[in-house]
Parts: sequence; structure tokens; C-alpha cells
Amino acid sequence: MIDSFRNIFAIPDLRKRVFFTFALLAVYRVGCIIPTPGIDPQGLLEFMESQKGTILGFVNTFTGGSLERVAVFALGIMPYITSSIILQLLTVVWPYLEKLSKEGELGRRKITQYTRYGTMIISIIQSTSIAIWLERVTTPGGATLVLDPGWGFRFMTVLTLTTGCAFVMWLGEQISERGVGNGISLIIFAGIVVGLPGAILTTIQSIQNGSLGLVRVLILVVVMVFVTAFIVFMERGQRRIPVQYAKRVVGRKIYGGQNTYLPLRVNTGGVIPVIFASSVVILPTTIAGLFQGQEWLQRLSFYLGYGQPIHYLLSVVAIIFFSYFYVSIIFNPADTAENLRKYGGFIPGIRSGRRTSEYIDRILTRLTLVGALYLAAVTVLPEFLLSGFKVGGLPFFGEALEAGLPNWFTQGMGINFYFGGTSLLIVVGVAMDFVQQVESQLVMRNYDGLLKRGRVRGRRG
Repeated sequence: MIDSFRNIFAIPDLRKRVFFTFALLAVYRVGCIIPTPGIDPQGLLEFMESQKGTILGFVNTFTGGSLERVAVFALGIMPYITSSIILQLLTVVWPYLEKLSKEGELGRRKITQYTRYGTMIISIIQSTSIAIWLERVTTPGGATLVLDPGWGFRFMTVLTLTTGCAFVMWLGEQISERGVGNGISLIIFAGIVVGLPGAILTTIQSIQNGSLGLVRVLILVVVMVFVTAFIVFMERGQRRIPVQYAKRVVGRKIYGGQNTYLPLRVNTGGVIPVIFASSVVILPTTIAGLFQGQEWLQRLSFYLGYGQPIHYLLSVVAIIFFSYFYVSIIFNPADTAENLRKYGGFIPGIRSGRRTSEYIDRILTRLTLVGALYLAAVTVLPEFLLSGFKVGGLPFFGEALEAGLPNWFTQGMGINFYFGGTSLLIVVGVAMDFVQQVESQLVMRNYDGLLKRGRVRGRRG
């Protein structure tokens, strides 16, 4: 392994790409520390501390903690991701975008340009909303967050955050073009893992002062290793449908006649279904926090809180729904069957055309269910370790059922699983992509890969 990493720096071009990637990620982290003018930083930290477990804390994780400071890069890369998802949705219903998506490199460049425009519009809307919201928010102690509210503060906030988002988008594109790996994914990766050293230090301090036992720490390590290995296994899992191409004679040359396969990934939707589901489930709790005078909203917030059975149920149902919804958008079995027929390909034993489309759709439906259950399990497990399964919140028989269950099951094991399900999926997936791309660069130059026993396939592999 040491020799493999040494080979990375033995190749001038790859060494430059790796250093370039790390340099731009360092620039991104600097921008996550510089605060926006006109805001009381201490009061903002107190308010964000009270918002953990809401959608604000969820978004703050993906921005590397910059949202809790309202830093220059507080919006992070989320507006770009939102714009990309909107463009993907519009591609299905808007014939113009659907035509562009099939025009090769020129069409992709046009869609990328529209994505950038959409990112700027979303950034302006979000930064304006943040500026107005900051003027109205007070800390738990009753102090205001904005030192000098008014249109001057709003204009400065919109200009700062929108420019920061544009710069982050440019950093991601530069990493993808001149560095190693997908720039957008690496920026999200850097924002998540930046808090890992602090979490390790907190755990060590908890062990020293006796608030956290060594046995629980060992359980935490074992669970993290198991979940990480499970994610790697599932992300690499795919169903290979055999495909044969008929021989064609063109002039004096014979084309086709080869056997290949159509790979269908178990987790075709990636982490997008989890992000959608988490946002939808957390939204009622966040709204209840903003309208604390409404009793029915507070009751709804209680039943949808972490550890409650209804929260687990809605999370699983939402992940399954968005998994099927997103896969139906990004993968069209009818187009795949038509492309196979056009180039003389067929699945053995399956008639070309509609029969092939139905066959692929049937397999994809089953794979999507397995992938959705896998995403739900990875998302729920860390929450269960922290909060338990509070069956006492169930009506009628909840309290009686809770009395007969062990305390660790209903109240959790008190283990602070730093990487939540969504974060862990992103971290492992991006790491696999990065290793796969570095290994490809090494293999191209006749060096051993990072892993000598076998290749590592990325999330798209």
C-alpha cells in the first residue's frame, strides 16, 4: 500500500492533479470560515446549537458547518445540486431538454449552462430568504442576530452568498477538469469529514471523564466498520444482463457478433432518494420550531421526532417512494431496449422491442426495492443507536409495550454515531470514486493499482 501511494507522486501529471485537488479543497475550507458581515457570531452559534435535528442542522452538515457561521460559502454546493435535479426532472417533461440530452457533448454543455443559470437564480432566492430570516430570528436568550438590519444588510448578504456559491461551483468544475475525481462530490465530502477530528477528540474526552464507557466505544467502532463494509458491498453490487450482438457485414468487414452485458446497479438512485426523504420528514419539525405557539404543531413535532416509530415509518416509506421516483426519471427501459435493437443487440431468449423493455423494467423494479431497503437500513441504524425505538409514543398500547422492552432498545445506547446514514453514504461513495480514478491513472501508466488484489469500482462502475 505504501509503495502504491509512492507511485502516485512518481507520476508528474498525477502528482499535479492530486496537489491541485487538495489546494482547491483547502480554498473551499477557508471560505467556510470567513463570516458574512453584519451578524453576531456568538448569538448565531447559540441559535444553531438549538436547531440540531432540524432541516437547518441537516443542511449545515453538507456545508461543512459554514451555515452556522453564515460564512461566505454558507450556501455551499446545494443550489447547484438542486438546479441539476430540477433540470433532470424537466428533461422528462420538456421535449427541448430531452432532445438536448441526446445530442452528445454539445447538448450536455448546453444543459450545464442552463444548470449554472438555475444555480444563480436559486442562490439569489435562498440568500434573500436567509437575509430576511436572520433579521427576524432571535437567540434562545432573546438577542437579535443582525446588528444593523435593513436593505443594506440584505443586499450585502445576497451579494456575498451568491458570489460565494458561484465561486464554489467554479471550484467544483475546476477539480473535475484539472484534478482527480468529481469536484462537486469532493466538495460535499470535504464538508462532511471536516468535523471528524473534533468528533474523535470529543469521544476521547468522554472516555477520560467517564461519561462514555470503553465497551460502547468498541461497539461504535464495530458498527461503523460493519456499516461501511456493507455500503461498499451494496454500492458495488449490480445485476448483469447478458447481451449479444448479431454479426453484420459492411463491405469486407464484419461487425458485431460479440457477447457483453448490461449492468444494472442495485442502488441506481445513489444518495438522492435519502436526501429527498430526509428533507420531507424533517420539514414538519422545522416548521413547528418556527411556530412554537401552535399546540398541534408541537404535538406533531413530537410524534415525528427522532426515535419515534412514526418517524422511522415515514422515513422508510419516503426513501422507497423517492427511490422508485428518481430511478424512473434517470433510467428509461424503453430507450435502452430501442438502443439495443438499433445496434443489433438482443437479450438471449427475449424478443427485441417491447418484450425487452418489459424484461429490463421487471428486473430494475426488483433491484430498486432491494436498493431502497438498503438505503433505509443504513439511514435508520445510526439513528437507532443514538435515540432508540421509542415505542412509548404509540397510542393505546405504547406505554405497556415499552415497559416490557429493554432500556437500550427504547432509549438507545447513547452512542453518538458521527456519520449519519446520508453522510456515510456520500463519504464512502466519493472515496470509492476517488480511489478508482487514481487507480485508473496508475494502471494506464503500468503501475500497480492502490489495491493489488482487485480493482475498486466507483459508484458509477
